[in-house]
Amino acid sequence: MDRSVETPKQERIVCVDVLRGFDMFWLVGGAGVSLGIFRFFPEPFKTTLSNQLEHVAWIGFRFYDLIFPLFLFIVGMSVVFSLGRLIEEKGRVQAYKRIFRRFALMFVLGVLYSGGMTHGWSGIRWMGVLQRLAFGYLFAGLLFCHLDWRGLLTVCATLLVAYWALLCFVPLPGHNGISWAPGENWACYLDAQWLPGRKHDGAWDPEGILSTLPAIVTALLGLLSAQLLISERFTPWRKFAGFMAAGIALVAGGYLWGFEFPIIKKIWTSSYVLVAGGYSVLLLGLFYLIVDIWQIRWWTTPFIWIGVNPLTIYLLRNVVDFNVLAARLVGGSADSSVLGDGLYLLRMIVSLGLSLSVVWYLNRKRLYLRV
Repeated sequence: MDRSVETPKQERIVCVDVLRGFDMFWLVGGAGVSLGIFRFFPEPFKTTLSNQLEHVAWIGFRFYDLIFPLFLFIVGMSVVFSLGRLIEEKGRVQAYKRIFRRFALMFVLGVLYSGGMTHGWSGIRWMGVLQRLAFGYLFAGLLFCHLDWRGLLTVCATLLVAYWALLCFVPLPGHNGISWAPGENWACYLDAQWLPGRKHDGAWDPEGILSTLPAIVTALLGLLSAQLLISERFTPWRKFAGFMAAGIALVAGGYLWGFEFPIIKKIWTSSYVLVAGGYSVLLLGLFYLIVDIWQIRWWTTPFIWIGVNPLTIYLLRNVVDFNVLAARLVGGSADSSVLGDGLYLLRMIVSLGLSLSVVWYLNRKRLYLRV
């Protein structure tokens, strides 16, 4: 198999770090600052914009529903960067070792992030955000070792169509028809029957067993995008055009599919995969245009600080409540809902500033958490 497109001989593509940092920015304080700014907006703009920084309860799609799949998309991109040259120089066995080592480390970190043994053995949350990232990396890495882009596209289509067929045409045991109510689908049913430990949503988990399969496609879309990004067969402008065309097609296809197979993040429906994947590709193309083609980089530094240490700050904010630290420095009621608009915004700015201070220091000392 020709892997010339997967072993670049070029300088680092900066837009990937910036995009990763942009994605994590919303989780480490950016959302709070934005919500604080929106408090000063008149209605209906305040409510409309604020809603975009909250997850949809069930069916639908908002900006905040893109944060998780975008990171999984970027994890898929990392497969190409971390394994392409390794396979060519040292073979697949070494690639397998790296894949399984990273999978195991990220899975364990995910269990610890979700509370570990805090609630006892029966209270362990076995499937969570980092665990889903781990599975995405595992399967994307293994498939990358054996398939070219045509094979990867075939896997994507097969998984999405099979998931659609199961959820749309096969009723649950004891049911006469298909329902899109929460909990009344195969993803939730299998979690309730077979997933041990603590589930995030009671009887089932939004990062559960069956919904991991379409989530693998999200990682594969990132992998395929990275192959195009580092390819020497196309000019930068053709790559940008390809990203725009593919992104628009995926978003449009996802929304059209959503009329039959609703866009539901909590069970990672196939339509959700296409919509989130399409927006991810569009963002990659936009960042590639601005950062690497036009080389407009004056604004990228904070995002790079986050982007080269995303796991560190993500884990740290789970252990240390930066909002509480900010409250100690700024003052005000413990109940953020009763804070004045100015005080709330100041507290969120301080919280974000603490996060940025950490990643700035780590980057300055060249300290990076790798798994």
